[in-house]
Amino acid sequence: MNMPTKASCPLQQSSGLLTTGLEHPFVNPYLAILVGVVGAAFSSIFTKLAAAPPLVIAFYRLGFTVLMIAPIALTRGWRKLRSMGRRDIMLACLSGVLLALHFTAWITSLEYTSIASSTVLVTMQPLFAVLGGYLIFKEKIGRPGLIGAALALTGSTIVGVGDFQIGGQAFWGDILAFAGAVFVAGYVLIGRGLRHRLSLFPYIFVVYGASAVTLFLGALLAGMPFFPYPPSTWLLFFLLALVPTIFGHTIFNWALRYVKAAVVSVSMLGEPVGATILAYVIFHQVPSALQLIGGVIIITGLAIFIRAAAEK
Repeated sequence: MNMPTKASCPLQQSSGLLTTGLEHPFVNPYLAILVGVVGAAFSSIFTKLAAAPPLVIAFYRLGFTVLMIAPIALTRGWRKLRSMGRRDIMLACLSGVLLALHFTAWITSLEYTSIASSTVLVTMQPLFAVLGGYLIFKEKIGRPGLIGAALALTGSTIVGVGDFQIGGQAFWGDILAFAGAVFVAGYVLIGRGLRHRLSLFPYIFVVYGASAVTLFLGALLAGMPFFPYPPSTWLLFFLLALVPTIFGHTIFNWALRYVKAAVVSVSMLGEPVGATILAYVIFHQVPSALQLIGGVIIITGLAIFIRAAAEK
Protein backbone atom coordinates (compact mmCIF):
# COMPACT_ATOMS: atom_id res chain seq x y z
CA MET A 1 0.00 0.00 0.00
CA ASN A 2 1.32 3.61 -0.98
CA MET A 3 0.24 7.09 0.20
CA PRO A 4 -0.70 9.59 -2.53
CA THR A 5 1.03 12.93 -2.83
CA LYS A 6 -0.72 16.09 -3.91
CA ALA A 7 0.44 18.36 -6.70
CA SER A 8 0.09 22.06 -6.08
CA CYS A 9 -2.46 23.87 -8.25
CA PRO A 10 -4.94 26.76 -7.97
CA LEU A 11 -8.06 25.31 -6.40
CA GLN A 12 -11.70 26.31 -6.26
CA GLN A 13 -14.35 24.70 -4.06
CA SER A 14 -17.39 23.55 -6.04
CA SER A 15 -20.13 21.20 -4.80
CA GLY A 16 -17.74 19.67 -2.28
CA LEU A 17 -15.10 19.08 -4.97
CA LEU A 18 -11.81 20.83 -5.59
CA THR A 19 -11.50 21.91 -9.21
CA THR A 20 -8.65 23.45 -11.14
CA GLY A 21 -9.94 26.47 -13.04
CA LEU A 22 -12.75 25.28 -15.30
CA GLU A 23 -11.64 21.64 -15.22
CA HIS A 24 -14.18 19.14 -13.88
CA PRO A 25 -13.73 15.40 -13.32
CA PHE A 26 -15.23 13.06 -15.90
CA VAL A 27 -16.36 10.75 -13.08
CA ASN A 28 -17.40 11.43 -9.48
CA PRO A 29 -14.13 11.41 -7.47
CA TYR A 30 -15.84 9.93 -4.40
CA LEU A 31 -17.11 7.00 -6.47
CA ALA A 32 -13.60 6.63 -7.90
CA ILE A 33 -12.12 6.58 -4.38
CA LEU A 34 -14.57 3.82 -3.40
CA VAL A 35 -13.45 1.81 -6.44
CA GLY A 36 -9.85 2.47 -5.40
CA VAL A 37 -10.40 1.17 -1.86
CA VAL A 38 -12.00 -2.03 -3.17
CA GLY A 39 -9.20 -2.45 -5.72
CA ALA A 40 -6.47 -1.91 -3.13
CA ALA A 41 -8.08 -4.47 -0.80
CA PHE A 42 -7.41 -7.19 -3.39
CA SER A 43 -3.64 -6.55 -3.32
CA SER A 44 -2.87 -8.95 -0.47
CA ILE A 45 -5.36 -11.53 -1.80
CA PHE A 46 -3.83 -11.74 -5.29
CA THR A 47 -0.33 -11.73 -3.76
CA LYS A 48 -1.18 -14.60 -1.41
CA LEU A 49 -2.62 -16.64 -4.30
CA ALA A 50 0.38 -16.14 -6.62
CA ALA A 51 2.74 -19.15 -6.66
CA ALA A 52 6.01 -17.20 -6.96
CA PRO A 53 8.73 -15.67 -4.72
CA PRO A 54 8.01 -12.20 -3.26
CA LEU A 55 10.60 -10.36 -5.39
CA VAL A 56 9.25 -11.94 -8.57
CA ILE A 57 5.65 -11.10 -7.66
CA ALA A 58 6.61 -7.49 -6.99
CA PHE A 59 8.65 -7.28 -10.22
CA TYR A 60 5.84 -8.49 -12.44
CA ARG A 61 3.30 -6.29 -10.64
CA LEU A 62 5.37 -3.17 -11.33
CA GLY A 63 6.53 -4.39 -14.74
CA PHE A 64 3.00 -4.95 -16.02
CA THR A 65 1.96 -1.60 -14.54
CA VAL A 66 4.71 0.20 -16.47
CA LEU A 67 3.56 -1.48 -19.69
CA MET A 68 -0.04 -0.39 -19.01
CA ILE A 69 0.77 3.28 -18.39
CA ALA A 70 3.51 3.54 -21.05
CA PRO A 71 1.14 4.53 -23.92
CA ILE A 72 -0.11 7.54 -21.94
CA ALA A 73 3.24 8.48 -20.41
CA LEU A 74 5.08 8.27 -23.75
CA THR A 75 2.45 10.17 -25.76
CA ARG A 76 0.57 12.73 -23.68
CA GLY A 77 3.38 12.97 -21.13
CA TRP A 78 6.38 12.70 -23.47
CA ARG A 79 7.14 16.42 -23.50
CA LYS A 80 7.08 16.58 -19.70
CA LEU A 81 9.20 13.44 -19.45
CA ARG A 82 11.86 15.01 -21.69
CA SER A 83 11.82 18.22 -19.66
CA MET A 84 12.57 16.44 -16.37
CA GLY A 85 15.84 17.64 -14.87
CA ARG A 86 18.61 15.29 -13.75
CA ARG A 87 17.86 15.95 -10.08
CA ASP A 88 14.16 15.12 -10.50
CA ILE A 89 15.01 11.93 -12.38
CA MET A 90 17.43 10.84 -9.64
CA LEU A 91 14.88 11.58 -6.92
CA ALA A 92 12.16 9.71 -8.82
CA CYS A 93 14.50 6.73 -9.19
CA LEU A 94 15.30 6.83 -5.46
CA SER A 95 11.56 6.90 -4.80
CA GLY A 96 11.24 3.81 -7.00
CA VAL A 97 13.96 1.99 -5.04
CA LEU A 98 12.12 2.71 -1.78
CA LEU A 99 8.89 1.47 -3.36
CA ALA A 100 10.70 -1.74 -4.36
CA LEU A 101 11.91 -2.21 -0.78
CA HIS A 102 8.35 -1.61 0.44
CA PHE A 103 6.90 -4.30 -1.81
CA THR A 104 9.70 -6.73 -0.94
CA ALA A 105 9.16 -6.34 2.80
CA TRP A 106 5.37 -6.28 2.68
CA ILE A 107 4.89 -9.19 0.25
CA THR A 108 7.36 -11.29 2.25
CA SER A 109 5.40 -10.48 5.42
CA LEU A 110 2.36 -12.24 3.95
CA GLU A 111 4.30 -15.52 4.07
CA TYR A 112 4.62 -15.25 7.85
CA THR A 113 1.69 -13.34 9.29
CA SER A 114 -2.01 -12.97 8.57
CA ILE A 115 -3.42 -10.65 5.92
CA ALA A 116 -5.25 -8.70 8.65
CA SER A 117 -2.05 -7.99 10.62
CA SER A 118 0.09 -7.27 7.56
CA THR A 119 -2.29 -4.83 5.88
CA VAL A 120 -3.18 -2.89 9.01
CA LEU A 121 0.49 -2.50 10.01
CA VAL A 122 1.65 -1.37 6.56
CA THR A 123 -1.18 1.19 6.57
CA MET A 124 0.72 3.04 9.32
CA GLN A 125 2.90 4.73 6.70
CA PRO A 126 1.26 8.21 7.10
CA LEU A 127 2.66 8.28 10.63
CA PHE A 128 6.22 7.72 9.41
CA ALA A 129 5.74 10.15 6.52
CA VAL A 130 4.78 12.96 8.90
CA LEU A 131 7.58 11.96 11.29
CA GLY A 132 9.98 12.23 8.35
CA GLY A 133 8.52 15.63 7.53
CA TYR A 134 9.22 16.70 11.11
CA LEU A 135 12.82 15.45 11.06
CA ILE A 136 13.70 16.63 7.53
CA PHE A 137 11.49 19.68 6.92
CA LYS A 138 10.96 20.71 10.58
CA GLU A 139 7.18 20.45 10.15
CA LYS A 140 5.46 20.64 13.53
CA ILE A 141 3.15 17.94 14.90
CA GLY A 142 0.34 19.18 17.15
CA ARG A 143 -1.01 17.50 20.28
CA PRO A 144 -3.98 15.80 18.50
CA GLY A 145 -1.52 14.36 15.99
CA LEU A 146 0.67 13.02 18.77
CA ILE A 147 -2.36 11.44 20.44
CA GLY A 148 -3.34 9.75 17.18
CA ALA A 149 0.24 8.55 16.66
CA ALA A 150 0.38 7.15 20.19
CA LEU A 151 -2.90 5.30 19.61
CA ALA A 152 -1.65 3.83 16.34
CA LEU A 153 1.61 2.67 17.94
CA THR A 154 -0.33 1.19 20.86
CA GLY A 155 -2.52 -0.71 18.42
CA SER A 156 0.53 -2.02 16.55
CA THR A 157 1.99 -3.24 19.84
CA ILE A 158 -1.24 -5.09 20.62
CA VAL A 159 -1.21 -6.71 17.16
CA GLY A 160 2.44 -7.68 17.68
CA VAL A 161 1.76 -9.20 21.09
CA GLY A 162 -1.15 -11.19 19.68
CA ASP A 163 0.95 -12.52 16.80
CA PHE A 164 3.91 -13.27 19.10
CA GLN A 165 1.58 -15.51 21.11
CA ILE A 166 0.70 -17.33 17.89
CA GLY A 167 4.39 -17.88 17.08
CA GLY A 168 7.70 -16.25 16.23
CA GLN A 169 7.02 -16.47 12.49
CA ALA A 170 3.90 -14.31 12.75
CA PHE A 171 5.81 -11.73 14.79
CA TRP A 172 8.58 -11.66 12.13
CA GLY A 173 5.89 -11.03 9.53
CA ASP A 174 4.66 -8.08 11.59
CA ILE A 175 8.18 -6.62 11.67
CA LEU A 176 8.44 -6.93 7.89
CA ALA A 177 5.06 -5.21 7.40
CA PHE A 178 6.19 -2.45 9.77
CA ALA A 179 9.38 -2.06 7.71
CA GLY A 180 7.23 -1.89 4.58
CA ALA A 181 5.40 1.07 6.11
CA VAL A 182 8.70 2.86 6.78
CA PHE A 183 9.96 2.33 3.21
CA VAL A 184 6.73 3.53 1.60
CA ALA A 185 6.80 6.61 3.85
CA GLY A 186 10.15 7.51 2.27
CA TYR A 187 8.58 7.02 -1.16
CA VAL A 188 5.79 9.39 -0.14
CA LEU A 189 8.13 12.07 1.22
CA ILE A 190 10.13 12.18 -2.02
CA GLY A 191 7.00 12.07 -4.14
CA ARG A 192 5.40 14.92 -2.24
CA GLY A 193 8.08 17.29 -3.47
CA LEU A 194 8.24 15.92 -7.01
CA ARG A 195 4.47 16.00 -7.59
CA HIS A 196 4.55 19.77 -7.15
CA ARG A 197 6.54 19.91 -10.39
CA LEU A 198 5.59 16.76 -12.33
CA SER A 199 2.35 15.47 -13.83
CA LEU A 200 0.96 12.15 -12.61
CA PHE A 201 1.76 9.77 -15.48
CA PRO A 202 5.32 10.96 -16.23
CA TYR A 203 6.04 10.79 -12.49
CA ILE A 204 4.68 7.28 -11.87
CA PHE A 205 6.19 6.01 -15.14
CA VAL A 206 9.70 6.85 -13.92
CA VAL A 207 9.04 5.72 -10.33
CA TYR A 208 7.41 2.42 -11.27
CA GLY A 209 10.05 1.83 -13.94
CA ALA A 210 12.91 2.35 -11.47
CA SER A 211 11.11 0.13 -8.97
CA ALA A 212 10.67 -2.65 -11.54
CA VAL A 213 14.37 -2.50 -12.50
CA THR A 214 15.39 -2.66 -8.82
CA LEU A 215 13.16 -5.68 -8.21
CA PHE A 216 14.44 -7.39 -11.37
CA LEU A 217 18.06 -6.98 -10.27
CA GLY A 218 17.23 -8.15 -6.75
CA ALA A 219 15.47 -11.28 -7.99
CA LEU A 220 18.30 -11.94 -10.47
CA LEU A 221 20.99 -11.66 -7.78
CA ALA A 222 18.96 -13.89 -5.45
CA GLY A 223 18.69 -16.53 -8.18
CA MET A 224 14.89 -16.45 -8.24
CA PRO A 225 13.22 -17.87 -11.38
CA PHE A 226 11.27 -15.47 -13.60
CA PHE A 227 9.54 -18.43 -15.31
CA PRO A 228 7.94 -20.88 -15.78
CA TYR A 229 4.80 -20.27 -13.73
CA PRO A 230 1.29 -21.68 -14.13
CA PRO A 231 -1.22 -19.63 -16.17
CA SER A 232 -3.13 -18.78 -12.98
CA THR A 233 -0.04 -17.08 -11.52
CA TRP A 234 0.56 -15.07 -14.72
CA LEU A 235 -3.06 -13.95 -14.52
CA LEU A 236 -2.49 -12.89 -10.91
CA PHE A 237 0.61 -10.88 -11.93
CA PHE A 238 -1.55 -9.05 -14.47
CA LEU A 239 -4.39 -8.53 -12.00
CA LEU A 240 -1.99 -7.13 -9.38
CA ALA A 241 -0.99 -4.46 -11.88
CA LEU A 242 -4.52 -3.74 -13.07
CA VAL A 243 -6.67 -3.89 -9.93
CA PRO A 244 -4.78 -2.66 -6.83
CA THR A 245 -2.19 -0.57 -8.72
CA ILE A 246 -4.03 1.05 -11.67
CA PHE A 247 -7.58 0.93 -10.25
CA GLY A 248 -6.31 1.33 -6.69
CA HIS A 249 -3.42 3.62 -5.90
CA THR A 250 -3.30 5.41 -9.26
CA ILE A 251 -6.96 6.36 -8.76
CA PHE A 252 -6.07 7.76 -5.34
CA ASN A 253 -3.42 9.96 -6.96
CA TRP A 254 -5.89 11.08 -9.64
CA ALA A 255 -8.58 11.89 -7.04
CA LEU A 256 -6.21 14.25 -5.21
CA ARG A 257 -6.75 16.72 -8.05
CA TYR A 258 -10.41 17.07 -7.05
CA VAL A 259 -10.77 16.26 -3.32
CA LYS A 260 -8.77 17.11 -0.22
CA ALA A 261 -5.76 14.94 0.60
CA ALA A 262 -7.21 14.09 4.03
CA VAL A 263 -10.32 12.59 2.38
CA VAL A 264 -8.18 10.29 0.25
CA SER A 265 -5.86 9.38 3.13
CA VAL A 266 -8.69 8.47 5.51
CA SER A 267 -10.49 6.55 2.74
CA MET A 268 -7.36 4.45 2.23
CA LEU A 269 -7.79 3.15 5.77
CA GLY A 270 -10.61 1.04 4.32
CA GLU A 271 -8.01 -1.17 2.59
CA PRO A 272 -7.10 -3.32 5.63
CA VAL A 273 -10.79 -3.65 6.51
CA GLY A 274 -11.65 -4.89 3.02
CA ALA A 275 -8.57 -7.14 2.92
CA THR A 276 -9.48 -8.72 6.26
CA ILE A 277 -13.02 -9.47 5.07
CA LEU A 278 -11.73 -10.95 1.79
CA ALA A 279 -9.13 -13.04 3.67
CA TYR A 280 -11.90 -14.47 5.86
CA VAL A 281 -14.06 -15.33 2.84
CA ILE A 282 -11.28 -16.73 0.61
CA PHE A 283 -8.67 -18.14 3.00
CA HIS A 284 -10.85 -18.59 6.12
CA GLN A 285 -8.38 -16.46 8.10
CA VAL A 286 -10.16 -15.49 11.32
CA PRO A 287 -8.43 -12.61 13.16
CA SER A 288 -7.75 -13.16 16.84
CA ALA A 289 -9.29 -10.89 19.47
CA LEU A 290 -5.97 -9.04 19.93
CA GLN A 291 -5.58 -8.59 16.17
CA LEU A 292 -9.07 -7.10 15.90
CA ILE A 293 -8.64 -4.83 18.93
CA GLY A 294 -5.20 -3.69 17.80
CA GLY A 295 -6.40 -3.15 14.23
CA VAL A 296 -9.33 -0.99 15.33
CA ILE A 297 -7.03 1.08 17.57
CA ILE A 298 -4.51 1.54 14.73
CA ILE A 299 -7.16 2.70 12.25
CA THR A 300 -8.74 5.03 14.84
CA GLY A 301 -5.35 6.49 15.75
CA LEU A 302 -4.41 6.99 12.11
CA ALA A 303 -7.73 8.70 11.36
CA ILE A 304 -7.11 11.15 14.23
CA PHE A 305 -3.51 11.62 13.13
CA ILE A 306 -4.38 12.29 9.46
CA ARG A 307 -7.15 14.72 10.37
CA ALA A 308 -4.83 16.60 12.74
CA ALA A 309 -2.11 16.73 10.08
CA ALA A 310 -4.61 18.05 7.51
CA GLU A 311 -5.83 20.79 9.86
CA LYS A 312 -2.24 21.71 10.65
